[in-house]
Amino acid sequence: MNTPTNYLINSEELTTLGYTPGRAFGVALRTANKYQHLGKETLLAQFANVLASPEAFAADIVYGKLAQALIEEAAIPEDAYIPLRDAGADYAIYGESHIEAGARAQMDVAMQLPVTVAGALMPDAHQGYGLPIGGVLAVENAVIPYGVGVDIGCRMALSVYDIPEAFFDANQAQFKRELIAQTRFGAGHGFKPDERADHTVLTDVAFGMNTFVANLKDKAWTQLGTSGGGNHFVEFGIIDFATGDEALGVSAGKYLALLSHSGSRGLGATIAGHYTKLAKELCRLPHEAQNLAYLGLDTEAGQEYWQAMTLAGDYASANHEIIHRKMAKALGAEVLAKVENHHNFAWKETWNGQEVIVHRKGVTPAGKGVLGIIPGSMTAAGFLVRGKGEVASINSASHGAGRQMSRTQAIKTISKEAMRAELRARGVTLVGAGLDEAPMAYKDIHTVMAAQTDLVDVLATFTPRIVRMADDGSRED
Repeated sequence: MNTPTNYLINSEELTTLGYTPGRAFGVALRTANKYQHLGKETLLAQFANVLASPEAFAADIVYGKLAQALIEEAAIPEDAYIPLRDAGADYAIYGESHIEAGARAQMDVAMQLPVTVAGALMPDAHQGYGLPIGGVLAVENAVIPYGVGVDIGCRMALSVYDIPEAFFDANQAQFKRELIAQTRFGAGHGFKPDERADHTVLTDVAFGMNTFVANLKDKAWTQLGTSGGGNHFVEFGIIDFATGDEALGVSAGKYLALLSHSGSRGLGATIAGHYTKLAKELCRLPHEAQNLAYLGLDTEAGQEYWQAMTLAGDYASANHEIIHRKMAKALGAEVLAKVENHHNFAWKETWNGQEVIVHRKGVTPAGKGVLGIIPGSMTAAGFLVRGKGEVASINSASHGAGRQMSRTQAIKTISKEAMRAELRARGVTLVGAGLDEAPMAYKDIHTVMAAQTDLVDVLATFTPRIVRMADDGSRED
């Protein structure tokens, strides 16, 4: 795999230069993308110069917008903001050596919020918006829309069938046809009126909470039973219970299983955007913490978001329920066990005797005895786990392997031939997906799992065999 000398500057490199999350940070990323032909070294050097003396670049053709954003940020008086704590509390980090500096920097800022009680960083963590993906944050009487994430209630769902591995191997063409027939993928994609599914979630009174949410109901109905783009998938694989699990009622052995990953689609994304904007207007934080703007749960806005978030989570669950129900019917299969879990959500919990709101952004709940699914990549193993209830992790574990390359870097550095070779070597049939989801873009799932043995016990191992993702590689996730 050849790496080009001039690839897009990433968030971690900007953080290393001294840039902090905020408007100027975004302008810098867009400038790097637009002018990447100037070369990485030149751009990095000039970004450092602009940060040091923005006034000197105010009229520059290339760097003028960045300089202006920095000047405007510096001009906002400090007393216009809700102050952060001078130093954040310590937090647990799992798999620290494999976590990028940008994710650490974001978590450090989150720990300085005046409402923060505790935090933790999972071994699959990487930089996101506001709270890093793989970040856990417990706060007092408040909710952070970007601490939940854009895809509210994104979740995993697993159905274990009474179908042996040998039958699947002998009939893979049939299973591939059903996987394509029973699923629909991609940003903005949905069903025509005569194709739409029905579910009790559409009768939820929360759709009438205000005009904004009510206007999203038709979109929600259109997309009910579909999956997003990006890293969302529905796949067949073989799940291996080495010893069986009495609580699940599954004996030792290998079974065909269906595993899905998706969330609340356009409904959740629109809710997230609306309430993040509102939070930023009501909760003015310093620019490095702007994406962590929060809403008090004792306010009307906070209660509105909480109700809308809960609706989006229930809607995400309904999407998976419809997909799994349709597939079981199409296959004529008995479902031996079903397991699912949210991530990208906020929960009211008790931690160390204190009532808190726990945000898990790309994080699997792992309270004592709680079941969850931690996938790898389209070719790497996934794991059915049972939580140990580790206090330091705030009852949490990773939600997957985690990215080791940005989407842009993956597209620029991974060839189609390399991706096809990896799929062949692993015996995986892929339908859809772009190079940004190539297995090589992700961390080693076994390294991630080794870093969280204190957090979960592994009950079974899932090996992907036929994977369905968005045909157009759309990036809604």
